Amino acid sequence: MKNLFILSALIVFISIGFQSWKIDAESQDTTYRDLNKNGVKDVYEDSSQPIDQRIRDLLSQMTIEEKSGILFNAISGIEFGEGLERVDSLISQVHINHLDMPGMATPQQILQHNNTLQKIAEGTRLGIPITFYSDPRNGLRFNEAAGENRFHSWWPSELGLGAIGDADLVREFGDMARQEYVALGIRLALHPMADLATEPRWFRNYTTFGEDAAMSAKLIKAYVQGFQGETLGPHSVLTMTKHFPGGGPQKDGMDSHFATGKEQVYPGGMFDYHLKPFIEGALPAGTAQLMLYYGQPIGITEEEVAFGFNKEIVTDLLRDSLGFDGVVCTDWALVYDNPAKPASAWGVEHLSPKQRVEKIINAGVDMLGGESCAELIVELVQEGSIAEERIDESVRRVLHDKFVLGLFENPFLEEKDLAIFQNKSFMEKGKEAQRKSLVLLKNEDNILPLSENIKVFVEGINPKAVSTYATIVNSPEEADVVLLKFGTPFTPVENPQYFLERIFLQGRLDFSEEEKKRMLDLIKSKPTISILTMNRPAVIPEINAATKGLIVDFTCQDEILAELIFGKFKPSGKLPIEMPSSMEAVENQMEDVPHDSENPLYEFGFGLTYQ
Repeated sequence: MKNLFILSALIVFISIGFQSWKIDAESQDTTYRDLNKNGVKDVYEDSSQPIDQRIRDLLSQMTIEEKSGILFNAISGIEFGEGLERVDSLISQVHINHLDMPGMATPQQILQHNNTLQKIAEGTRLGIPITFYSDPRNGLRFNEAAGENRFHSWWPSELGLGAIGDADLVREFGDMARQEYVALGIRLALHPMADLATEPRWFRNYTTFGEDAAMSAKLIKAYVQGFQGETLGPHSVLTMTKHFPGGGPQKDGMDSHFATGKEQVYPGGMFDYHLKPFIEGALPAGTAQLMLYYGQPIGITEEEVAFGFNKEIVTDLLRDSLGFDGVVCTDWALVYDNPAKPASAWGVEHLSPKQRVEKIINAGVDMLGGESCAELIVELVQEGSIAEERIDESVRRVLHDKFVLGLFENPFLEEKDLAIFQNKSFMEKGKEAQRKSLVLLKNEDNILPLSENIKVFVEGINPKAVSTYATIVNSPEEADVVLLKFGTPFTPVENPQYFLERIFLQGRLDFSEEEKKRMLDLIKSKPTISILTMNRPAVIPEINAATKGLIVDFTCQDEILAELIFGKFKPSGKLPIEMPSSMEAVENQMEDVPHDSENPLYEFGFGLTYQ
């Protein structure tokens, strides 16, 4: 199968140069892509025409089946060399032309994948090109939706960018990541996250910029500008900012991917606070698209249904009050269960799949994420449950984004585009951000930075990274200093039914008594530098008291941690979220309120440096 795929890719490369372009028989003065194969340059094929006229012309030629297919961001289910037949069917039969870009092994394989699927799309009746989308790709943490980062520049998590708080740096990150995405044919970013980390138990804290709305708004604005540019155009990667109207205040910190966390609550009355990163950040920056979260808002709208089904949120608030006319998309899989998660149809669980789709469209949503059930929209229009004019509204918005990106002119990639991954300055800038993100919380007796050539016992950190500066020993008894690196604790899910339940590390923030004793025994054996890799704030008062130094990182290369520990640069990051002092304090916090942990171990904005 893989050999057949590679052969088909080569055929694509040969055919691109001979089949994509024709000369208009009437004007004989320019080349164009004859996408509908009629021998005439239609308005939608003419790049000199205004976009609104191109949209009108193409829309007039589309069948209801083609209109329906364009309203889905589908999951291809493909990895390199596998599943091509299924994706061909999605494109050719279901008329899907928004697909994920899988996390493949090399840029060359992604280039081939892009060109192969774009060639299939070119062969459809109207030749509408594919918009490839992706979750974040520039972190060190493995992203299940985007794969392992093997060749993109490496940056700290969004929470780490929040620890830096520098809008110019975030804008620079966005611009560099944009260039990498464009080289791979990825033109839609399913990020940034404008949610606020006001509930410390929520799993997705690490992909926010922290708990402060003003800081988040500033960084969100810069992030969008970095990816899209000051104006949208062929250079842009569209941002689908998420998750409107703010997905942070999950009841008891449980995520709304699952029924255990479906309720989104506002005990502190702070709904408007969670809107600020959108109103003051994403919308002024011109984000092209917005994604809704799964949560079912309690006490906010008259009909307590999840945001993706909620007309008061989508039409009344987002469209009418805030004036957003870009594409609005649901989060993934609200209609059908899949192996990763159940259908998050909170508040409308009783509805059939077709009724769920009807409610989503009538709420004012344009696109459905993670689904490919276009036939349900066709049925709803044919039976009169949804007017075709309503579908046309959404199709216009979706087509606008395809036209503005220049995909109708040329969606294919060339080998020379991949030179961007040889740009060492991108990797160096990512390392600079990693350094700036590190937060020093404790430095008792100025133990840091450590002297070189001492004996060190390490746990959780790569010994090779430390061996540049110190001698690695095999036991704490032999060591002068212990380096202990650990992550935020969590409550394991027993007998998980869905894939995402295994990777959503949520629940308690404190270690079990057994694990805590083991760690404390190690810490007390020798002077210890503890390093917390933070995806959520940990409850570690005893560990903090026993350790000599405490550093927080936000997915950082071990080599850079070693540089900090041995004084090659000074720490400058500040905590973007509070560190609670106990689980009782966590449980007494209100899910929607920032900075409300009683007597926090470390406050928001805290951070030391070397003397």
